[in-house]
This record gives sequence, structure tokens and C-alpha cells, in this order.
Amino acid sequence: PPVQEAQPVSRGNRSHAEIAELALTLVGIPYVAGGSSRNGFDCSGFTKYVYAGSGIAIPRTSYDQFAGGTAVSRDDLELGDLLFFKTYDSGASHVGVYIGGGSFVHASNPRDLVKVTSLSDSYYASRYLGARRYE
Repeated sequence: PPVQEAQPVSRGNRSHAEIAELALTLVGIPYVAGGSSRNGFDCSGFTKYVYAGSGIAIPRTSYDQFAGGTAVSRDDLELGDLLFFKTYDSGASHVGVYIGGGSFVHASNPRDLVKVTSLSDSYYASRYLGARRYE
């Protein structure tokens, strides 16, 4: 039988700036555990939704999102990159979307809304794990 070629990574038709812009339009939506819609998001449901809105398929969990994509150094961050943090669990237990200017948008916890946070915020700065780029 013929050898099947690997399927290419799903690429969207929007720029990374548009990913960041879409993430910003969701600020103020409530955190909902397991949420992945405008009714409410958890962190990885939020990033999956934002990327899907740009035509890019990414895995559902923060751990799987961190395992994929292309690693990006903190000095080379671009709009729309995914930022990962070690919060309540070892490994990539939290994720957000980089929007430039040292800030990211994320769904942080059950008592909060989707919001913008600075990477220099002491809580997140001390828990930064790395970044991934999906195209």
C-alpha cells in the first residue's frame, strides 16, 4: 500500500495580531471550570477557543498545548503566542495568550473573569514555564 503522508499542521488565515485581538474581545467573560465557550472559559478552553476562531486547531489541555507547537524564547515572543505557567500543579498547569507589551490574556480562576495580566506580575513571573507558537 502507498505510504500516507503526514497531515500538515492546521494553519489559520489570520495573523498572530488577530489572535491577540480576538483574545482581548473576550476579556470580562467569567471563568468556568471545563468551559470552552463565550458562556465561560477555563484557561486552556480559552486558548483553544481563541485559536479555533483563527482557524488553528490546538489540543484541549494546557499540558498538551505545551507539548506541541514550536518553543519560543521569552525574548522572541510575538502576538498570539501561548504562555505557560506552573501554578497549582507541576508542569504547564496554566496558559494564556500573549498580547504584546509584556502582557497576556487568560482565564485565571473560579473567582475571576478573563483578564489581562502583566508577565512581570510577581505571581506569574515566578511561575513562568515557557511559550509555544502554533501557526
